[in-house]
Amino acid sequence: MTTLTARRTGTRTLLWALLVSIVVLYAFPFAYLLLTSFKTPSDAIAVPPSILPKTWSLENFQRALDTPGVIPAFVNSISTAVLSTILSLVLAVPAAYGITRFGTLSGRVFIMAALVTRMVPPVAIGVPLVGMMGAIGLRDTPTGLAIAHTTISLPLSIWLMASFFEAVPRELEEAAKVDGCGRLGALVRVVLPVVSGGVAVTAIFAFLASWNEFLFSLLLTAVEAQTTPIVIANFQTQYGLQWGPMTALATVYSIPVILLTLVLQRRIVAGLTLGAVKG
Repeated sequence: MTTLTARRTGTRTLLWALLVSIVVLYAFPFAYLLLTSFKTPSDAIAVPPSILPKTWSLENFQRALDTPGVIPAFVNSISTAVLSTILSLVLAVPAAYGITRFGTLSGRVFIMAALVTRMVPPVAIGVPLVGMMGAIGLRDTPTGLAIAHTTISLPLSIWLMASFFEAVPRELEEAAKVDGCGRLGALVRVVLPVVSGGVAVTAIFAFLASWNEFLFSLLLTAVEAQTTPIVIANFQTQYGLQWGPMTALATVYSIPVILLTLVLQRRIVAGLTLGAVKG
């Protein structure tokens, strides 16, 4: 008995050590980014670099936020990501619902086509999008950029929502129809509240796809709709990259995503576990 207990304790200790190592390796780049943002300009470019700041300073944050175009770019990032998320959900929810509830051959072909579209490199459609957005007058606008970002997030959104809808028993909709609801009423009043966690998960992924996107933002914007990732990449001079302001602005840019994840944490967990237990 003692030997078995010792083995279990050793296995548990090894597992925890492995998990902690993975977390440390995963979190170290962001931790180094955060620590660098508090360094003085000379410490940020010191060779060899140091992990902890020798002197804690907020100078990098002040320089980053005082740079012309930073605040408008931050606003553009928020508006573009929110609009792209709304577009993805508005299009993905009815598409996924129709695919899972009607079960037609065309629906299965459509969802496979969505998967293939997801596999296409964004650079392959970036250049045609530049011409299309320019032709309809949406180039260098948050709306045009949001539409472009939707092409990235929509296939994944459809796949996620389809998996969540499949976990909802059809009996719930049939009961709603007996009570007088139509198909649309059953979707809005019964199905969507059940899969609200899945909607939150899909919204998070759609928001992140737009929030972190760089290529389309580079190709489709110039001045008016420029987003924060482009501004961060522009922190350079003839002497090299401005690591201090870059890391400070990147740290600030991470805050909305972290707050959004914390606010939706319960719904995200509920969405990830939706359908895990049946019966």
